[in-house]
Amino acid sequence: MNYCMLIMFGCTFLTAVSQLLLKQSANLPHKSFLYEYLNWRVILAYFIFVLVLLLNTYAFTRVPLKYGSIIDGFTYVFVLLLSVCLLKEKVTKPKLIGNLIIIAGVIIYAL
Repeated sequence: MNYCMLIMFGCTFLTAVSQLLLKQSANLPHKSFLYEYLNWRVILAYFIFVLVLLLNTYAFTRVPLKYGSIIDGFTYVFVLLLSVCLLKEKVTKPKLIGNLIIIAGVIIYAL
């Protein structure tokens, strides 16, 4: 069960990475409508989404469902951290408060 929880936690990080790739692609100019969807960032992001789906499906066969919602909450925290580090986005007060509420909710739910 522990290794499956690690798989799920890794999947939340991979989900954040794929969301970041999609955001990077959306911020770039593209040659045409077709290139908006057929570029390496979008293709890699959707490949990661499929991989996460398969890994989570396997992990949920060995982990109680209640832990899934706890672990999935960290996706938002990872998105914030990656956006700050890689996209140089500012952490606004509402984003910080929202992430602190998510972390507090995870802690309360876990106890």
